[in-house]
Amino acid sequence: MTRISTGWKRTLVAALAGVSMLGVTAASAVDITVWAWDPNFNGATMKLAGERYAAEHPDVTVNIVDFAKADLETKLQAQLASGTTDGLPDIVLIEDYGAQKYLQSFPGAFEPLTSHIDYSGFAPYKVELATLNGEVYSLPFDSGVTGFFYRSDILEEAGYSADALQDITWDELIEIGLDVKEKTGQIMFPIDPNDAGIFRIMMQSAGSWYFDADGNVTIADNAVFKEALATYQRLVASGITKPVAGWTEYTGSFTSGDTLGTVTGVWMTGTIKANPDQSGQWGIAPIPSLANVEGATHASNLGGSSWYVMAAGPQKEAAIDFLATIWGQDTEFYQQILVNQGALGSLLAAREGEAYSASDDFFGGAPVWQNFSDWLGAIPAVNYGIFTNEADAAVVAQIPALTSGGNVDEIAAAIDAQVRQQTQ
Repeated sequence: MTRISTGWKRTLVAALAGVSMLGVTAASAVDITVWAWDPNFNGATMKLAGERYAAEHPDVTVNIVDFAKADLETKLQAQLASGTTDGLPDIVLIEDYGAQKYLQSFPGAFEPLTSHIDYSGFAPYKVELATLNGEVYSLPFDSGVTGFFYRSDILEEAGYSADALQDITWDELIEIGLDVKEKTGQIMFPIDPNDAGIFRIMMQSAGSWYFDADGNVTIADNAVFKEALATYQRLVASGITKPVAGWTEYTGSFTSGDTLGTVTGVWMTGTIKANPDQSGQWGIAPIPSLANVEGATHASNLGGSSWYVMAAGPQKEAAIDFLATIWGQDTEFYQQILVNQGALGSLLAAREGEAYSASDDFFGGAPVWQNFSDWLGAIPAVNYGIFTNEADAAVVAQIPALTSGGNVDEIAAAIDAQVRQQTQ
């Protein structure tokens, strides 16, 4: 019989123990898969979140799969429709306007997070849009809280200070725009006749939408929507807007000085600040409110997205803990993504941090992020329903009639009829 020396025995035991420990480590390693779009924004913020979580959970790795937004939506829709769960991620990013369509079309596909997240700490409108039958399904992410970006130097030349833009209606903005145009020859802002975003901004600012809380079409008899149509009509007729076609022409209009500003989401801040020669020449103000509408506010939203956990995700429990730990309560994380990516999250407690209160010389020393975060908390909650895109298309189809002076009641009825036809 072959004898094994004591030294060799010790070496063999140590080697076997090492193999055993490696097996345990490999078995306990957790890979959370995330589908997202825009590696410079959504992907970058999720990457940082993963790094912060891994500092306390070294066995967990967050892997981000980057898609073009349309490709992600196509792939997710196709896989959910097929009924197969193999290959689905643990976490997926979904644009807020499409949230209810996914939740209602694919019941059971997404994990409810109601018992895992303290939703009282998030902007109420973000929670509402991800709620179905009493359950909340998202970890709310970025807001599209809106503001009026404007060339403060030109408005001051015409005699208007920042105070003159506080608490005004759209009709008062038209009056200011006409006066500025007469004094400087400048046009206030661009409007793309193929984009319904401005109607969404106006409606939500007054707590209304294309659909009611039960998802029923509410257009033809919707006083808020008809006031939005009438306001748009007055804006165009006044001559203080300029028609543009597409994103490049739209953003190029106000960044080049061809127009003086725009009413849009907070995410436009980076595009405007990409022109360092204009530092100190810009300001931001709350959006105008709709005239003739009771309860109309100066706060609204355009865009935004949130994180959802797939019910069939292989690392579902780890994914929930990751979201709850970092995205659900780490206020320092929100400071970092605000500074690094310009991401205004919807966790309200993050507003107390230094990054939010800091002044911005580009905008004349205003606390830009603090202002936007204050407006964020005031955004009225509405039900986006499952057919916002279809409603937008119906609105755009009627814009030529609207801008040519058509009857608002008749136009609203035509939009209502088209939406009902497309959503039967």
